[in-house]
Amino acid sequence: MSTVVAYGIPNCNTVKKARTWLDEHGVVYTFHDYKKQGVPADRLDAWIKSVGWEVLVNRQGTTWRKFDDATKAGVVDAASAKALMLANASVIKRPVVEKAGKVVCVGFDEAKLAVLG
Repeated sequence: MSTVVAYGIPNCNTVKKARTWLDEHGVVYTFHDYKKQGVPADRLDAWIKSVGWEVLVNRQGTTWRKFDDATKAGVVDAASAKALMLANASVIKRPVVEKAGKVVCVGFDEAKLAVLG
């Protein structure tokens, strides 16, 4: 089994870009689809610990913009961010790429992904 896992949503352009990069560079990976498989709560805890909830919550995306002001204002710490991300996987910045259980990058970052290829 691959030790590289890319988490995201298949129709997301950033995820498509990252998956294309991984394929072109011969990186063997498993894709975890949030829509079909859900957000793994244990991995979310590890990501929050590793990179911080502020990095994971995509405040630029359409999902965030659709939330009402009270929902947005309620995201103030790791616990509130985790609850929001578990309930709305689309608000997680994508993709989250891990190798051997450690976050390599959040979003598409060719320089960070290069350690995999």
